[in-house]
Amino acid sequence: MIIHLKDNINAEQAAGIAEKINAFHTVSQGKNVLISGSGMKDVPNAIEAHVDQFWVFDNDIQLASREYQDEKREVKIGDVTIGGHQNATLLIGGPCSVESEDQIRDAAQLLVGMGLTTLRGGCYKPRTSPYSFQGLGLEGLHLLAKMREEFGLNVITEARDATHIHEVIEHSDVIQVGAKAMYDQGILRACAKTQKPVLIKRGFGTTLKEFVQAAEFVLSGGNENVILCERGLRTFETNTRFTLDLCGVAWLQEHTNLPIVLDPSHAMGYSYGVPVLAKACVAMGIDGLLIEAHRNPSVAKSDASQQLNHSEFKQLLDQIRPVAESVGYKII
Repeated sequence: MIIHLKDNINAEQAAGIAEKINAFHTVSQGKNVLISGSGMKDVPNAIEAHVDQFWVFDNDIQLASREYQDEKREVKIGDVTIGGHQNATLLIGGPCSVESEDQIRDAAQLLVGMGLTTLRGGCYKPRTSPYSFQGLGLEGLHLLAKMREEFGLNVITEARDATHIHEVIEHSDVIQVGAKAMYDQGILRACAKTQKPVLIKRGFGTTLKEFVQAAEFVLSGGNENVILCERGLRTFETNTRFTLDLCGVAWLQEHTNLPIVLDPSHAMGYSYGVPVLAKACVAMGIDGLLIEAHRNPSVAKSDASQQLNHSEFKQLLDQIRPVAESVGYKII
């Protein structure tokens, strides 16, 4: 249940009311809000006089639910806004990993030359093998911040675990919570305490409900700038890296009020399939597209097979623009 308290209730009073009924207190869109588990079906008599509005839910998808807020939330990333009524798809590009200053500068110059605004690059890499490249860490974050300063780009990078989440928050414009970190409450709770946008990737063995509940951790902590990212599920198929769940995306569009980004690079696992998947994603009227691009994928230190080269990335933009226009969207 979500309860909006009356405007004459201040935050201290709201916290006391929440404690009285064993509910969670947060502030959303300037309102004092109480949130309880899905077991509560009626407003307790003891607080009825303080209640303005309330909503009852069958499960713990609450703040992210269209039953609570039907209009899609807007998220501002620098000078760019996604979600809401923007009818725009944000194309985010860059390498899987930040490897050197020259490499990430080439990527930044590519985006600026194409009129794009948002650079991706991993600094703390959650690799399956301990022998794989683990990222440059703080050095990589400093390089991303340098590119932001030089080129005026927004940067998005991933937090691998809670030990460095505050460094990622400090140096990024969008905090990415990766598929392997989606259940890390240390990361989610830290993200809830900032107002920077948070992009949460769906775990590859995660249900849609679990996925959105991860977003609820951030929303309920006071950060309303949450973006969902579908990046593929692990299925019985072995010829692709994962299976991009477009059915799940349709469900999220219908039932949640959060902007949605898709990542066909991780889903496919092979560069040849990324452009066609990207076109399918854009045709769904999504809010963002996360594409990996490297100046020379053959020597990339991570996920070489799925990264487009810079020429292919330019071609991808040319291919998806008419698709976006056909559904009333534009690429930004």
